[in-house]
Amino acid sequence: MPRPAEPTEAPSGAGFVHTFLPGRVVFGAGTLDRVATEVEALGVRRALVVATNSARAAADVVAAQLGDLFAGRIDGVAQHVPTEVAEGARAKAREAGADAAVAIGGGSAIGLAKAIALTTERVVILAVPTTYAGSEMTPVWGETTTGRKSTGTDLRVLPRVVVYDPLLSRGLPLKVTAASVANAIAHCVEAVWTPKADPITELTATEGLRSLSSGLRDVLLAPDDLEARSNLLYGACLAGSALATAGTGLHHKLCHLLGGTYNLPHAETHAVVLPQVARVNASSVPQAKTRLEAALGTTDLAGGLFDLFQAAGVPTSLRELGMTEAQVAEAAAAFKPTDNPIPVTEDLVRDILTRAWSGTRP
Repeated sequence: MPRPAEPTEAPSGAGFVHTFLPGRVVFGAGTLDRVATEVEALGVRRALVVATNSARAAADVVAAQLGDLFAGRIDGVAQHVPTEVAEGARAKAREAGADAAVAIGGGSAIGLAKAIALTTERVVILAVPTTYAGSEMTPVWGETTTGRKSTGTDLRVLPRVVVYDPLLSRGLPLKVTAASVANAIAHCVEAVWTPKADPITELTATEGLRSLSSGLRDVLLAPDDLEARSNLLYGACLAGSALATAGTGLHHKLCHLLGGTYNLPHAETHAVVLPQVARVNASSVPQAKTRLEAALGTTDLAGGLFDLFQAAGVPTSLRELGMTEAQVAEAAAAFKPTDNPIPVTEDLVRDILTRAWSGTRP
């Protein structure tokens, strides 16, 4: 894994406030074997395993490792965390007397574990990511009820331990890999222009983008390359960290609206929308824009993102994801203004979504 590049400029003398979040990261090939030890170190008594279908083999290993600590298992999670799925998981956690949730898989598994921790007293999370969603590094939760996705921030849902084992992602299909990386890249890019962005989140986001973009290019050439998969997990960790402290803005809120209302696939929606939002926002943060462009290997951030996603085979239009042109106008009218470097108007949102729907290169 390459070392981070040195920053080219010192932080601004204007001052800033940065909050470091608590947590422990265990990183390296074969670290799945350490999950039970890490659970024991948390001092918990009953651990519920929450896993995506694709992570069943890893979940089997962890369930066996846990021995008497194993409190049960939830398989087959759903994206956007539907309330009915969340309520079922909470009920199972209560019935099992669980005081820990071990989430194994992508953002949907981790999101469901967060739904449990948010409303079930004294449940802590240990996350084992197998994709590059970055949710494992954030205190952000989301839940969808009747087509409306709600999100929030609560330290109760921040995983206490994150175990990154690149061996678990070696077999991730390229299509899933590329979309998940696009999701992580969105965390990096938006982290430089939110109201809570600062020099530390900018540096973290820049290094995250460098590792994610180079790792994606390498994986496209050699899908099972362990070094490339390690770089992607490293980048996802940094991306999640940047998002956790900088928060979200126009891009993520648009994606939450589209995903929750129209049930669009989470990661692919990020890939489609991000270049269009970068087109309107990046010029408002010129130093960060230059740094991100250097990390991406381009002189045009928005166009470079679009080209990277297109080369990786990720959808670049909302039309490809099943959204209709009529729904673009509907979504633009429904979107609520949010903090953003450029004033958010219905016309601006409509322009972003129209370009995103047609797949116009920025």
